Amino acid sequence: MSRPNWTSARAAARRIRSLPPGGAAWPRRRPSSTVLDLALAGAFLAAMLVERLGAAARIGGRLPAALVLSGLIAGALAAHRRLPLAGYLVGSAALSAEALFVLPSPVSPYANLLGLYSLGLRGTRARARLGPVIVLPGMVAYFSGPTHTGRMVPATVLFVWLLAWALGYGRTRRQEEQEAARRVLREQVVTEERVRIARELHDLVGHTLNVLLVQAGAARRLLDRDPEQTRGLLGTMEHTGRQALEELDRVLGLLRQEGPDQQPGLAQLASLTERMAQAGIRVTARVDPAVHRVPRTLDLSAYRIVQEALTNTVKHGRAARAEVSVHCDGDVLDVEIRDDGVGVADGYLPGRGLRGIAERVREFGGSVEHGAGERGGFRLHAVLPIPRTPAAVVR
Repeated sequence: MSRPNWTSARAAARRIRSLPPGGAAWPRRRPSSTVLDLALAGAFLAAMLVERLGAAARIGGRLPAALVLSGLIAGALAAHRRLPLAGYLVGSAALSAEALFVLPSPVSPYANLLGLYSLGLRGTRARARLGPVIVLPGMVAYFSGPTHTGRMVPATVLFVWLLAWALGYGRTRRQEEQEAARRVLREQVVTEERVRIARELHDLVGHTLNVLLVQAGAARRLLDRDPEQTRGLLGTMEHTGRQALEELDRVLGLLRQEGPDQQPGLAQLASLTERMAQAGIRVTARVDPAVHRVPRTLDLSAYRIVQEALTNTVKHGRAARAEVSVHCDGDVLDVEIRDDGVGVADGYLPGRGLRGIAERVREFGGSVEHGAGERGGFRLHAVLPIPRTPAAVVR
């Protein structure tokens, strides 16, 4: 039986409580952009027609042309969202024709002003930049009409039109920059998450496979001489595999955001040393009780560092014993792993596991060193500063 989805249930209960008594609530729909554009164009058209009809005596026989031009200006405004450049060109041409051949309307310039703002706001970068280029000849044509004969383009009018364009253009460019920054941030987060997942799976799968390989090799050698001990080794391998599957399921569950955070930590070192003992390596772990109060992220990273170091001991060191020391030293977590294996050759290069440890340490601004131990074998020493994040403390 699946768990009830309490979040959905509470949301449904809130919707039910919001219904009016005795009836269902109809969903509220916001008007579409097309409806808003048509309403805006209709309002301007109505205002222009009222003004044109009121000035019919002065317009005379050119009234039909004035009405057509008013319709073109309003129609251009209706298309300002979908076709900002074409709409502004048509509106500017109609406004210029109105001023040159009919009679300038006191209403139509404001529709043209909105069209210019929309061009800066909604046009592509290249098309939007044509706005100031189109403004000047449109202004010259408008102020060259019969009612403005000989008058220069007023600087204040030109400034207002250019300001409207600049407001729209600047707003869109800021939005584009913000979206580009958000896109870069999303890509960075995805990349970091992929690295983290790869590191987690490498540490988990690599450790388990190496332990299983050692146990399988021991079982193969004992198969003919000691079937009973072989049976025990096979049972141990089965137990190790089941533990690995459970931990893998927890990791994948975190990726799906399912279930609580049950990632391993330093409290599970006893189980880790037990698995190492089953692989033939006796591990002595000394853990400062204070480390169980470190943040969860640091707790997990410290566990993974120890796990990877012991995996390398199994895989490369051919050691019989290993020592793990984890303690708090002021504001840092000190992690050290030593073994009595074959050590390292001169000029050795760190592999994927050691690079993963270095990445984990670097995330906390710490330091790591590894190489031959003072008494032979291999030594890894990591120092990780403890973040002061009370909400992330292990409870």
